[in-house]
Amino acid sequence: MLDNEKTCPSCGTLNLDYALFCGECGYKFDTGKSVTLSNENDKFSKEFDLNIEEILEDWEVYHALREIIANALDEQVLTSSKDIKIYKDFEGIYHISDFGRGLKYDHLTQKENEEKVNNPDVIGKFGIGLKDALATFDRKGIKVLIKSKHGDIKLGKSHKHGFDDLTTLHAYISNPSSSNFIGTEFILEGVTDEDMRKAKDLFLKFSSEKVIEITRYGDLLEKKGKSGYIYISGVKVAEEENFLLSYNITAITKKINKALNRERSNVGRTAYSDRVKSILLDSSKKEVAEILVNDLKNYSTGLIHDELKWIDVQEHASKLLNANEDVIFLTSEELVRDPDMVEKARNGGYNIVSIPDNLKDKLNNSTDFNGEKIRDLGEFYNEYKESFEYNFIDPINLNMQEKMIWGKTDKILDLIGGRPYNIKEIKISETMQKDYSTFQEAGGIWDGSIGRIIIKRSELNSLESYAGVLLHEVCHASSGASDVTRDFEKALSDLLGILASKNI
Repeated sequence: MLDNEKTCPSCGTLNLDYALFCGECGYKFDTGKSVTLSNENDKFSKEFDLNIEEILEDWEVYHALREIIANALDEQVLTSSKDIKIYKDFEGIYHISDFGRGLKYDHLTQKENEEKVNNPDVIGKFGIGLKDALATFDRKGIKVLIKSKHGDIKLGKSHKHGFDDLTTLHAYISNPSSSNFIGTEFILEGVTDEDMRKAKDLFLKFSSEKVIEITRYGDLLEKKGKSGYIYISGVKVAEEENFLLSYNITAITKKINKALNRERSNVGRTAYSDRVKSILLDSSKKEVAEILVNDLKNYSTGLIHDELKWIDVQEHASKLLNANEDVIFLTSEELVRDPDMVEKARNGGYNIVSIPDNLKDKLNNSTDFNGEKIRDLGEFYNEYKESFEYNFIDPINLNMQEKMIWGKTDKILDLIGGRPYNIKEIKISETMQKDYSTFQEAGGIWDGSIGRIIIKRSELNSLESYAGVLLHEVCHASSGASDVTRDFEKALSDLLGILASKNI
């Protein structure tokens, strides 16, 4: 235990030796002292005119408490001191304490705090919130005592120097209660539990919102209620009814600074929307991608949240998910067109994500953050094709009718002048790859890499069907052209001409 600490006999918490109440349980120490918050100023040695020219008439007590809490949190950051304390003692009086350098009366003169302006991790910037808070406390009848090693400060009304007809709010400064006092303590009589609840609710520190990811521009937070909250350096400045997440903006832009008036209220979306988008586009966690993409599934119903209306956020989330999960992105048309291939993908452990057509166009031929191709139905088909294994049938195992038709192979080829030189073999398979253009199993396939034609066994049900498929694939082999091309159409016409001339 340090020399300037004492143990609470009620709960065992260590407290500073000059404390009147335990900061943990509110136990009142028997010191012979009492907290006096009356506005009798006769024992205070200095009067300091606060020179408050404009009173914020719409501020409530919780607005003033917000400024005191914000200053305490800033001092904690600037001095790397221990957590601030906010508690109510047994007499119903609220205390807000930090453990920094201690408030001086000349802090009440500042218009802008350069130390805070140059530190991106603090809340306050302007240095006038404290004076606004003190004026609000006075207007609302809250009695205030401020204690630090630099002196004790109370509030009261006095004539303005040189103007006996004007009475203004003054700070009355006396010698410190303890020269060993650490930090600054605000003792506030008249603050209600509701006032404090509303004040603490404005701070991310006291909220139950979970931080999902920290980025260069701010934090993504799990939304705890129906609305998303916008925090700037940990202080709530706006609510968004149709946001999917909450956000704590830590990298402040000029636009945000301009919008942050001394009241920290009425900050519109135009001020922070770019920064929210930057936070989302800087995210890298799979958890974030899943949250965004799951919401994107509601695109067709029009029920997506506002963040997903940004196409670049949709694209980022899709690439992020592709890099972290086996996923296939399909349009609603593709889902309907090939349910069998979709089922194959699901059975293979792929997560199917439905996306709008404009996002499909953005993702086409693009790669994710690992350099892998975005897996759409075409990419999945290529992977499926590469991994596909044929179930070849030995002609010996064909039934009688199939053997008869299979035996006509050479005669069919003779109709066009014999087997082309580049066809090395013709095989029968029970199973076939799907054709990408129709997503149906093909009747036949020409594999030019090894000079092989593969015919589906079911085509041997009739001579007409088998001959048509065989000649179709021979046309691919002789022309080197793929389906639905001008070259293939010409080659097919030439083949039909040969057949006609041979049989007339």
